[in-house]
Amino acid sequence: MWLFQLLKTMKLTVKVKPHARKNEVKRADDGTLTIFVTDPPIEGKANEKLIELLSEYVKKPKRCISIIAGFRSKIKIVEID
Repeated sequence: MWLFQLLKTMKLTVKVKPHARKNEVKRADDGTLTIFVTDPPIEGKANEKLIELLSEYVKKPKRCISIIAGFRSKIKIVEID
């Protein structure tokens, strides 16, 4: 059972741009994701918006998405279950 769950987990490296004009997820030609958030990077607001936007983009609930590295960085590693 744990092997099946392991195969469903995906890790992504994303670049976050806070203070953007609008909330948006852009995928580059090489497959990298850049996520533009309008919220400032204060008290985790940009991270919360990142999770919200990614959940809409991959069509998964917010509880399935977590930031595992880069909490205070613009480049983050995100895990999607």
